[in-house]
Amino acid sequence: MNKPILLFDGVCNLCNDLVRFIIKRDHHARFLFASLQSESGQNYLNKFGLCQTNFDSFVYVEGDKYYTKSTAALHMFKTLGGFWRLLFIFILVPKPIRDFIYNYVAKNRYKWFGQQDSCMMPTPELKKRFLE
Repeated sequence: MNKPILLFDGVCNLCNDLVRFIIKRDHHARFLFASLQSESGQNYLNKFGLCQTNFDSFVYVEGDKYYTKSTAALHMFKTLGGFWRLLFIFILVPKPIRDFIYNYVAKNRYKWFGQQDSCMMPTPELKKRFLE
């Protein structure tokens, strides 16, 4: 079984904090990660016909399926398991409403949380969970 892949904005502090949050709670190492700016991230964006220059969307890849924005986040919580899977109930909220909130946060994430000059560098023990 292939592991789901989370594509994230590698220079966004909020996104990097989310990746660290997931890693800390992903006791079974269910996820692989790649920044949207990386070669792997760009390859996935290209494969699914997604914009390769706009990094406002978190992308959850599972096999040949992908999800973006709020739907990606909800699938991520579902896969994370435990209490976090309960958040998947918000899939019942209409996508335009969920994505309106997602887009508002995405639009302001650099202003509220800041950004880095380069993508996050994983520690040697976590490197195997990041795609090149």
